[in-house]
Amino acid sequence: MPLQVYNSYSRKKEVFESITPGHVGMYVCGPTVSGESHLGHARPYVTFDIVYRYLTYKGYKVRYVRNITDAGHFEEEGREAEDKVSKKALLEKLEPMELVQKYTNLYHWAMRRFNNIDPTIEPTATGHIVEQINMIQKIIADGYAYVVNGSVYFDVKKYAANHDYGKLSGRVIDELLETTRELEGQEEKRDRADFALWKSAAPEHIMRWTSPWGEGFPGWHIECSAMATKYLGAEFDIHGGGMDLQFPHHESEIAQSTICNHKAPVRYWMHNNMITINGKKMGKSYNNVIKLTELFSGDHPLLTQAFHPMTIRFFILQSHYRSTLDFSSEALTASEKAFKRLWDAYETLKQLNFTGSASSGEGFDAELDAKINTWLNEFEEFVDDDFSTPKVLANMFEMTPIINSLKDGLLPSTAIAPATLQLMKDKFNVFLEDIFGLQAISGADNEALKGVMQLLIDIRKEAKTKKDFATSDKIRNQLAELGISLKDEKGGEMSWSIE
Repeated sequence: MPLQVYNSYSRKKEVFESITPGHVGMYVCGPTVSGESHLGHARPYVTFDIVYRYLTYKGYKVRYVRNITDAGHFEEEGREAEDKVSKKALLEKLEPMELVQKYTNLYHWAMRRFNNIDPTIEPTATGHIVEQINMIQKIIADGYAYVVNGSVYFDVKKYAANHDYGKLSGRVIDELLETTRELEGQEEKRDRADFALWKSAAPEHIMRWTSPWGEGFPGWHIECSAMATKYLGAEFDIHGGGMDLQFPHHESEIAQSTICNHKAPVRYWMHNNMITINGKKMGKSYNNVIKLTELFSGDHPLLTQAFHPMTIRFFILQSHYRSTLDFSSEALTASEKAFKRLWDAYETLKQLNFTGSASSGEGFDAELDAKINTWLNEFEEFVDDDFSTPKVLANMFEMTPIINSLKDGLLPSTAIAPATLQLMKDKFNVFLEDIFGLQAISGADNEALKGVMQLLIDIRKEAKTKKDFATSDKIRNQLAELGISLKDEKGGEMSWSIE
């Protein structure tokens, strides 16, 4: 069966065919680094890490672009209009780029703990202001944007007259008008449904750039369109993100990219569903936002213990990416036990070594052998069916008691053919480790230690640059007390070792 993906735009599964044979261009909306990454960031980045890994396994050369939003995007429909980065920088008494670097480092640290592979390109919004301005100029030239008081707005009604605006999110213009909130600057627009491509910066606005329309900053949506176009072209294969981004973000991306590049930008839109916590949507109003550092440490009132990143990754993979995922401390505890049971069976499987018969001989169980082969051959079929990771895990759990029975001698070593045993080893290895990105918790902890040390080194370098020698010395001395030696090398580099 060929790979099929559910296209959010057409609302149906479609056979995946890349624009350029053997190559895939994939763009996934990255985080706004105005604060710590939270549980809501875990699901999309684990989900699209699986997509990246599986496409690579299928033989594609994948260019995976995942951006960093560091320009403090201007949020519109249904949200408070604010410059998130500048606002948080003032609260933390940091320069905006200090704040951005701090939370980018934390985000990268968390992604390493989840064993997510780095994207091939990770552009920042602030690094592509020129591309955004150029794109806006093209949209103005084509008559689909207008300038008011130094701000630029996209003309949604004009676009909707000849295009399917609202098709991705399932909304129509009348509904958009009814649900659009009155926000600052709305009186400038020709229509309440129009969205900002560029905003004029008020005097107190910290992050600002020179543009043909005066000093200002980019709208949220244009950032992703400009970066995706630059690195993947006018049309690319996959655009991913959370379902909450369908409107207004992805709907706006489609509109502005279509006008600028004269073609629809994306062949397959993929969206993971939302996370709930104890049955409630995660949000500040519910006081149930769990930061990833809190999840890993257990330091949150909704958690009864700390949870390892591999447990969380496994928990995410137990549900299909398009289904709602409900987190609770109890569910994670159950997942922790299940993951241990499966991984222990995998470790046992790697040690099994016996000689049976392929088709006959004493103790050979032809029915069992055939069943195991069916389960194993279904692995790829399931992932080919819109990345159905839960079904693969279910098959693995079907084989777990068989593996344990072979180890304990409850099944004779001749029960299955040697070729079947080898296929089990190969399939478990490829799907658990290479495609699902799971690791033994001890091995993952070693990787986590490397990530933590790199984070501390980055903080210490920053402290030394600021001549904050008290912080620099504190990090070195406290690590020494823990038996970790931190050594300053030439050129400002640092190395570490466990004594």
